[in-house]
Amino acid sequence: MAFTGPIEDRLAIRELIDAYADATMLRDPEAWGDLWAEDAVWEMPDFPQYGDTVGREAIVALWVRAVADHRDLVYVATPGAIEVDGDRATVRLYTSEVYASPHDGRAIRRRGRYDDELVKRDGRWYIARHRFQMLHEE
Repeated sequence: MAFTGPIEDRLAIRELIDAYADATMLRDPEAWGDLWAEDAVWEMPDFPQYGDTVGREAIVALWVRAVADHRDLVYVATPGAIEVDGDRATVRLYTSEVYASPHDGRAIRRRGRYDDELVKRDGRWYIARHRFQMLHEE
């Protein structure tokens, strides 16, 4: 996979990634949720307590609970690949987050990879499937 497909779509997808990181940093559930397709799936096999979450409303509710204790959060997302094929796209996304532990205030550093499927509906890109894999945590 590489960076393929129309540049306009790749730019729009890059802006979706940047909006995702910004909404995460701002802890803005409305802006964050607006990036997801109504029928989206969020998979986090490294966090079995969450399981697979289906549907925008359930995904946003899970996210709100998951980041509630992430004090002083810094979140960065960087695409490793964007491959556009018509109204569908595949994205490999690397993330880095740092936040203060709710238990003792020590910094928690987590690096991960998302393998995403996006859909374009009514001229706009949305996350359809978001699968997280932990790469490193300290």
